[in-house]
Amino acid sequence: MSLPIVAIIGRPNVGKSTFVNRLAGVQTAIVHDEPGVTRDRTYLPAFWCDREFTVVDTGGLIFNDDTEFLPLIRQQAMAALADATAAIFVVDGKHGITSADEEIAEWLRVQKVPALLAVNKCESPEQGAIQAADFWSLGLGEPFPISAIHGSGTGELLDELINHLPMTIDVPENDEIKVAIVGRPNVGKSSLLNAFVGEERAIVSPISGTTRDAIDTQIERDGQKYRIIDTAGIRKKKHIEYGTEFFSINRAFKAIRRADVVLMVIDALDGVTEQDQKLAGRILEEGRACIIVVNKWDAIEKDSHTIYQYEKDLEERLHFTEWADTVFVSAVTGQRVEKILASVVNAAQEHKRRVSTSVINEVLEEAVRWHSPPVSRSGKQGKIYYGTQVTTAPPTIALFVNEAKRFNDNYRRYIERQFRQQLGFQGTPIRLLWRSKKVRDMESINSNRATRV
Repeated sequence: MSLPIVAIIGRPNVGKSTFVNRLAGVQTAIVHDEPGVTRDRTYLPAFWCDREFTVVDTGGLIFNDDTEFLPLIRQQAMAALADATAAIFVVDGKHGITSADEEIAEWLRVQKVPALLAVNKCESPEQGAIQAADFWSLGLGEPFPISAIHGSGTGELLDELINHLPMTIDVPENDEIKVAIVGRPNVGKSSLLNAFVGEERAIVSPISGTTRDAIDTQIERDGQKYRIIDTAGIRKKKHIEYGTEFFSINRAFKAIRRADVVLMVIDALDGVTEQDQKLAGRILEEGRACIIVVNKWDAIEKDSHTIYQYEKDLEERLHFTEWADTVFVSAVTGQRVEKILASVVNAAQEHKRRVSTSVINEVLEEAVRWHSPPVSRSGKQGKIYYGTQVTTAPPTIALFVNEAKRFNDNYRRYIERQFRQQLGFQGTPIRLLWRSKKVRDMESINSNRATRV
């Protein structure tokens, strides 16, 4: 049984995202002193007393205005309310009742979902009751004065909220795979999310910067659960000004760090850009499994050689992620979108795979037999004593050698290629840690090695 959903509704800039962060106990929803920052639905886990629920942040509602994103924001808010068990209508106690508040209240009164009224920005407990009193006229019952920033008054509101929520049923933990969708603006990230979900989960627009928050969505295929994280488009640093976009991109980078697998989306029409290369480098630096998703493939004029030429270009410009699978898709038509998930499962498994010490050393022995370590200018040759995997996600192998500086980059790349050829690790980076060991330590090393084998 999924957790009940509580939708947070209100006009722009009344403090909905601050309130959501307060309920969830995290700073996830973007908060900025600017109306219209939140656009898509953002779902976060929360609890009060013995009740667990999912709180969903929505964009500011404005009726009778169809400019820019407002119709799409309304659609997202209505979709959130349709799935909700209860709603909390947030208003601004400092500004008092507005015509927009009255329109939303009138709309909520005819909905089947119970709605509680939270009068935000009541920072003073003494003045809070006075500020909230005016909101009785909205016809939604008792107005609760709260301060989303300081947390005052939220306890009384939540005590009333749980009367509308079912008792929490233990939900068995699932081994979900966290998948972050990243890329430059307008490469089709939100369209890809919608293709996975099968509905308009995220707002799609040709306007750059449409997605702002990192949007988590859970889906299931063939018994496997996935948490898909849509992120804001990442532009060059010099083009980013402090404000909403700055916070959005920070959320995108955090999404990379908490993901098991990253889908790096590339626009087939633009090809691999310098920004794509930097983003791929960031994914490698974070040690995340990765799949290259070439979107808008349906818009490319093709012949029998097109895909091979494109793959060659990808290999040249993204040579440091040659271990990643590449999938050519069209998020709009759904072409090959489901194939991505098969690659996701494999990459996630490889990302967490552990190989025994004995197998690692078999690979090393064969590699050294075919290609001996280099000899330094002083005539001393490098020696690899043994290797062992020290951690996963990503797979990290420590190689104990006589002197690490004797192994040049070419030989280090050769050893990594041997591990990949013999052990796989498709879809995930691997890290090799070259550790110098003195000769007098070898007795202890060999003893440890025998124990691991």
